[in-house]
Amino acid sequence: MDRSDDDIDDIDEDDVVDEDPMAEADDEDDDVPDTPVSIEISGLSLYTHHGVSAAEREIGQRLVLDITLDMLRNDATTTDDVADTVDYGEVCQLAALIAQQRSYRTLERLATAIADRLLNDFDVHSVMVKASKPEPPIPLPVDEASVTVWRELEE
Repeated sequence: MDRSDDDIDDIDEDDVVDEDPMAEADDEDDDVPDTPVSIEISGLSLYTHHGVSAAEREIGQRLVLDITLDMLRNDATTTDDVADTVDYGEVCQLAALIAQQRSYRTLERLATAIADRLLNDFDVHSVMVKASKPEPPIPLPVDEASVTVWRELEE
């Protein structure tokens, strides 16, 4: 059955449903068990100035971050509301700010600084940060050098 735009004018206002079809589902959300969620950000590529050598800190190089945030409860699984989860855009902005505002000698210290701040600023139970140098300044060919730090809220 083909409908033209003129058919829309023929719709009676009484036929229009004003109710949200999800409204009934929202009433049932209280019965939904807590749902743990892991939010993963892969390949956040930044130009930074970290490293042991003065040249690395002066010239800089590309750094890639992978971040995982674990939530014990994420209401967005039932509410479909961004306010009930972690905004991964904000996570990326904060991680980039930390990685670019100062220079660290080790990836371990950088990853720890990022993980600690994310754990403090967002409603998460644990954070994993992997910091990778795709072109590390070493005399042998490698795909990357990376460090992974994991932090968890203390009980």
